[in-house]
Amino acid sequence: MSLDTRVNGGRLLVDCLIEQGADRIFTVPGESFLAVLDALHDSPEVQTVICRQEGGAAFMACADGAMTGRPGICFVTRGPGATNASIGIHVAMQDSQPMLLFIGDVDREMKDREGFQEVDFGRMFGPLAKLVLRIDDPSRIPEYVARAWSVALSGRPGPVVIALPEDMLLEEVSDVSPRPAIHRPAQPPCPDAMGVLMDLLANAASPVAIVGGAGWHAKAREHFTTFAERVGLPVAGAFRRQDAIANSSKVWAGNLGYGPGPKLVERIKQADLVIAVGARLGEATTDGYTLITPEHPGQTLVHVHPDPNELGRVYRPDLAICADMAEFAEAAALWDDDVVPFDAGEEAHLEWLDWSTARPAPYPLDMAACVTVMRAALPDDSIICNGAGNFSGWWHRYWHYNGFPTQLAPTAGAMGYGVPAAVAAALRHPERTVVALAGDGDFLMNGQELATAVQHGCNLLVVLVDNSAYGTIRMHQEREFPTRVSGTTLHNPDFAALAVAYGGWARRVETTDEFATALAEAQGRKGLRLLHLVIDVEQLSAGGATISGLRSKAKP
Repeated sequence: MSLDTRVNGGRLLVDCLIEQGADRIFTVPGESFLAVLDALHDSPEVQTVICRQEGGAAFMACADGAMTGRPGICFVTRGPGATNASIGIHVAMQDSQPMLLFIGDVDREMKDREGFQEVDFGRMFGPLAKLVLRIDDPSRIPEYVARAWSVALSGRPGPVVIALPEDMLLEEVSDVSPRPAIHRPAQPPCPDAMGVLMDLLANAASPVAIVGGAGWHAKAREHFTTFAERVGLPVAGAFRRQDAIANSSKVWAGNLGYGPGPKLVERIKQADLVIAVGARLGEATTDGYTLITPEHPGQTLVHVHPDPNELGRVYRPDLAICADMAEFAEAAALWDDDVVPFDAGEEAHLEWLDWSTARPAPYPLDMAACVTVMRAALPDDSIICNGAGNFSGWWHRYWHYNGFPTQLAPTAGAMGYGVPAAVAAALRHPERTVVALAGDGDFLMNGQELATAVQHGCNLLVVLVDNSAYGTIRMHQEREFPTRVSGTTLHNPDFAALAVAYGGWARRVETTDEFATALAEAQGRKGLRLLHLVIDVEQLSAGGATISGLRSKAKP
């Protein structure tokens, strides 16, 4: 941009984002940022993805940030738009994913008068985001964009919210240029700390690693796999971080979270050395801070994380290492001192293989068998996207995540994430197979984004599991109040017909054999494809929970 060219704030903002490397934004348009939309009209470097609800747009931005390692970008309008998008901010924060949410705001002169759709975004998003900013001077747009980009990337990645007064975006400025592109700081680990870690490992009898989370990416994955396989270290994935290393690795031990393998749980409990790399060791990963307790008596905890504020915040680490994930993993892989290999890595992998092998179940449509069929039919690098619900447990247990990234799933447990995330994945990786997994309740929270998929030409397979219930809540309900079904039964539309109405192809599936046939037919097509799997609510979870079984265990 020429220094003597006058541009309005909207044009300057888009130029700043392009300079930082932005190539896609997700938006539901609003009159409060028309100047930005106008600038995007003349910016072929940036694809504008038009979404149908702000929550879906925010989920797409969050997923895009997870895949690229740079901030996913979402634009929404004030008031209703911002409140709808807040769910994406919550997910991006809990999942440690870089994201920028730009909100068109009321004019500067109207601030604090409770103008039309006005919200105090500092107070609203303060507890949810890493940082909340407001740009009142268009000449400072380069400064604020660079700061937001830096904060979203550094330390523990996360979301930054930026409010944009409508009149500020229309105001013209001159002699202002975008700041140069910012890259994530890559702090290497302290060599002395690495020496202590290797000594701890050499003296351990039953070590285990828990990996995946903040700043984890392909390079970290490659180097940590090399290190773990060299020393025979069992590697477990934190909750919904199952692609942290290839599941085909001879040391992959399985995933923690809801419904982990019992032998993996016992291995974690018996470990004398726990090496957590990137993981926060949150509630889901640690089964409510019980599998590994914050004080972890009898266990030595090494916590490696890129954000110093995370180290020691909940857990008492015996050794805390603040470092970039790839830098740490590379240092571990290149460490010269020999460590006598453990047999435990391969033992743990064999245990996981047994746990992730489906056994026949007495259901017309056996969900575990369906996942096995999918594994045989779809490429190893397929990207599996899901929201929250018991339906996801079958893929968490039986799917093998070998490529990277291949799992987009919210650790925050947000329903409605799978379809928007799959749209983002299909746009980011059109060369790969992308699957959106959804339950019936989960799907109807953001199913309208199928329209976005069709409009933007996405190749996308949706596997929709329909048990006419909020199944997870029904499971807990039967445990606590058996036979007293309240608030969890759903009356659903014809999902296959709905997909066709959006412009896709669909099949209703009621048996395992029908699933195999329908999946093969779907693979032969392009565009939006949906398989509507109808199951009985009796088949509650991948862990084997059933309505009748829960009721039989109830106290009289």
